[in-house]
Amino acid sequence: MLSRIALLAIAAPRRVIAVALLVMVACGAFGIPVAKSLSAGGFQDPTSQSAQATRMLVDKFGQGDMQLVISVTSDQGVQSPAARSVGTEIAAALADSPHVARVTSAWTAPPTAVPALVSKDGDTGLIVAGLTGGENDAQKYARELTNRLVYDRDGVSVRAGGEAMIYVQINGQSEKDLLTMEAIAIPLSFVVLVWVFGGLLAAALPLAVGGFAILGSMAVLRAVTFVTDVSIFAMNLTVAMGLALAIDYTLLIISRYRDELAEGADRDRALVRTMTTAGRTVLFSALTVALSMVAMVLFPMYFLKSFAYAGVAVVAFAAAAAIVVAPAAIVLLGDRLDAYDVRKLGRRLLGRPEPVRKPVEQTFWYRSTKFVMRRAIPIGLAIVALLLVLGIPFLGIKWGFPDDRVLPHTASARQVGDEMRTDFAIDAARNVTVVIPDAAGVTPADLDRYATDLSRVPDVTSVSAPGGTFIDGRLAGPPSAATALADGSAFLTVASSARLFSEASEAQLDRLTAVPTPAGQPVQLTGVAQINRDSAEAITSRLPLVLAIIATITFLLLFLLTGSLVLPLKALVLNVLSLTAAFGALVWIFQEGHLGGLGTTPTGTLVANLPVLLFCIAFGLSMDYEVFLVSRIREFWLKSGRTDNDESVALGLAKTGRVVTAAALLMSISFAALIAAQVAFMRMFGLGLTLAVLADATLVRMMLVPAFMHVLGRWNWWAPKPLVRLHERIGISESVDDPPATASASTEPVVSR
Repeated sequence: MLSRIALLAIAAPRRVIAVALLVMVACGAFGIPVAKSLSAGGFQDPTSQSAQATRMLVDKFGQGDMQLVISVTSDQGVQSPAARSVGTEIAAALADSPHVARVTSAWTAPPTAVPALVSKDGDTGLIVAGLTGGENDAQKYARELTNRLVYDRDGVSVRAGGEAMIYVQINGQSEKDLLTMEAIAIPLSFVVLVWVFGGLLAAALPLAVGGFAILGSMAVLRAVTFVTDVSIFAMNLTVAMGLALAIDYTLLIISRYRDELAEGADRDRALVRTMTTAGRTVLFSALTVALSMVAMVLFPMYFLKSFAYAGVAVVAFAAAAAIVVAPAAIVLLGDRLDAYDVRKLGRRLLGRPEPVRKPVEQTFWYRSTKFVMRRAIPIGLAIVALLLVLGIPFLGIKWGFPDDRVLPHTASARQVGDEMRTDFAIDAARNVTVVIPDAAGVTPADLDRYATDLSRVPDVTSVSAPGGTFIDGRLAGPPSAATALADGSAFLTVASSARLFSEASEAQLDRLTAVPTPAGQPVQLTGVAQINRDSAEAITSRLPLVLAIIATITFLLLFLLTGSLVLPLKALVLNVLSLTAAFGALVWIFQEGHLGGLGTTPTGTLVANLPVLLFCIAFGLSMDYEVFLVSRIREFWLKSGRTDNDESVALGLAKTGRVVTAAALLMSISFAALIAAQVAFMRMFGLGLTLAVLADATLVRMMLVPAFMHVLGRWNWWAPKPLVRLHERIGISESVDDPPATASASTEPVVSR
């Protein structure tokens, strides 16, 4: 297949490029508007008890799908004529909206509920509205309502926050971050590509392939939005991975093509040989990366599922463009592939001679590999120890749920959230709502007894039940709006003083769950604390299965490539080891707050989805480099007659070291551009991937791999005889000793199986 693609590129390069451009334009026209169809949510397990309880609050009690909070602040106090006029005007306008299920405010709520809606200094009052329309439409309604109602007037400051506004502003900020990322990554990548390739045209080719991959993936994401929810953050991954993988794959193909030319092959033969070697490596690598990422569909949150959709799409388009479009472009450019060589111009200006091609034994990568293998044990142990030490902070990870603090301080939702945490006596985000789905047979006395018992739980400040408000086991007042009994169901609101995501909060959830329920009926808990617990449980309960699937797929694919059982096992161990530094850095910086949290607000927790996302993506990308390296080492191992392991390793690294290092640098630029994002967890994601890629391509691939392979020697290539025979039948192996090819030839490379 690959030789046929090469022959097609040789015979009709213009047609291939023309078709690719048409596909690119069609994908762009369909896919570019995708951002308007994406959502900022997807962190919650939709099958959990908290999700079910939330749906019941919406369906039976009209609480609204998402909350919009508007703060009204006046130096004269919330009861001043100006503040009251503005507050009641906004509350009335919200109540008249068909998209608002319920509204309560500091000026319209019952007296028992007012203290929770007025700041400690009495200057700020809150308006809380429950919006309908589900996660996506509620955001749209929030944007429309705030654009119309939220503005300063009459000396009164008005700001919008709450869950709905957090999502609106995350979406808007993510679109801005995407433009910033592109503005950083594309020019820097081009500069490095010019340094790697020399020629401006050769440097532009990987970016063109990346553009094809990005636009194709956007089209796929938009198509998926017609079927299910897709996270806005999948767009960031699409751009970062589209550029990174396109550059990786195109760099590998062009480098191999130049090597073949340097060894004396004519252009047509060099292209066919390139496609049957480097092209096969690209396809195999793409398959490995895609399968590592597709495992994320096993998690119930659409945030993680979205990255699986985006990842598989971008890998497929990047690989397709690299093996179809890149060869056609190489043929079409011909001698112009090396045109506009900036390095030659620089040497002329500096008066330096043209570089002389060195024998492979004199190259840096060959000599450095030999150096590492001569000192394999001390170097290997030192690097393993270093990575483990860097990963130690990850042992102290604490899970949290994203809130307004993922936004910059300039965002109104962040400002309202900060006010509610510091200026209000009661932080509604700490509330736990207890839903009784089936209250048939539950008497008012049962509900009062249950509320009384709940109010005695440590760190519970009050419980609002249909029969009244209970504090410390006694009736303290009439019921508030935070309770209801309707249509055979009921809910109670537990106000808590326990800090979110703390040990006290976790212990409180356990104690609330342990309280005997009214008439023995089952109850469901919801609220930020319970949602966080359910989300973490959804991830940790499925994580062993996901890891087992990824490990099994990777092991089998590497066995098909190498015919060895040892090399796949080595790859799994080293890939996990290469991620330890990245995981440790995330905890040390973003959870514990070192280095100023890189401009984010440390909350003492990490979003549970992020480490899983980082693992699946970084593991797949690590396998990308593993395939690049091992496939070339195996090529030399077979040429040596399966006799010289160390020389094969040295030659393989000598041929791929520069490519892998350049690819890692370019990939890290794409991911490092995410650090400029103003949404905190995308900054975490960008730093984590950057560290993982750099550590893998340098410490692991260039040092640990040769050290391990030297120590293992011929055992690297061991497999039981039955598996050897199996690999001979179904293994993936193509000889580079192909017959000469021309544009009209129909011959294919010999496949040895």
